[in-house]
Amino acid sequence: MAYLHLPLNIGQLRVRLSPPPPSIRRRSERLLCSSSSELSEMTSSANEGLYPLHRSKTIHLVRHAQGVHNVAGEKDHSAYMSEELFDAHLTPLGWKQVDNLRKHVHASGLSKNIELVVVSPLLRTMQTAVGAFGGEASANGIDVPLLMAENTGSSNRPAISSLNCPPFIAMELCREHLGVHPCDRRRSISEYKPMFPAIDFSLIENEDDVLWTKDIREKDEDLAARGVKFMQWLLTREEKEIAVVTHSGFLYHMLGAYGDDCHPTLKKEMSKHFSNCELRSMVIVDRSMIGSDTSKTNFPGKIPSGADVPSDAV
Repeated sequence: MAYLHLPLNIGQLRVRLSPPPPSIRRRSERLLCSSSSELSEMTSSANEGLYPLHRSKTIHLVRHAQGVHNVAGEKDHSAYMSEELFDAHLTPLGWKQVDNLRKHVHASGLSKNIELVVVSPLLRTMQTAVGAFGGEASANGIDVPLLMAENTGSSNRPAISSLNCPPFIAMELCREHLGVHPCDRRRSISEYKPMFPAIDFSLIENEDDVLWTKDIREKDEDLAARGVKFMQWLLTREEKEIAVVTHSGFLYHMLGAYGDDCHPTLKKEMSKHFSNCELRSMVIVDRSMIGSDTSKTNFPGKIPSGADVPSDAV
């Protein structure tokens, strides 16, 4: 089973060295002065995780920007039952949130590292995904497929190209809570394809939405299980750094399935609700060998070959 760990990406940090605080110095001194038996006890009860790098992936989890259903639902929760909110699109404020996320993605360097964007096949998530991670509004006459056609979803936005951006793939496993709320029901795939020509819909098995039902809302535990299945699917991908654009309920219940072996503060940090257009970066570790990744950084050593019996050999 996959385990999430919040990442510390040293390569993206500018570190200014300064003396550690007294509490840290005292802790380090205690460790250095500990006997081997004391260290053994600490090791056996340690909560730190150490795993091969190639058995992990970095995932950037994003909740969609503000949709018209969010505005209506905040005023009156019963509005979520309205057919007028079917497959809700982003608001003008939501698009401003997307623009700001896009600026962050480029300023932080994420845009250079992300190899794949996985997106829930609903209008608001696909608008968010292509706006934040897609190409420029214009490809300057270069003939490339569009990620989003002009004015898709009453957006009043120019077309977005797929030039110089990672591939996008739609995935039903990362959809919002299924059932009852029309805002969470998708359109047919044939309707989406002209709107988002460069998004790959090949993993979606059914033309129409057969997962959403009018009278039955998906149980929380079933949603969490679907989230774990989605994580397991991510581990089968060859890409090492993946953005996922999805929904509040999906993220909350999926992440709630992880971190029980962590400090309570870390567990809370992982599983708290996402704001609209919030991005959190995490690491998923393949502890059960679900994937088949090989290391690109390990070096076998002993080249050229020679005697290498270790000094502690019996």
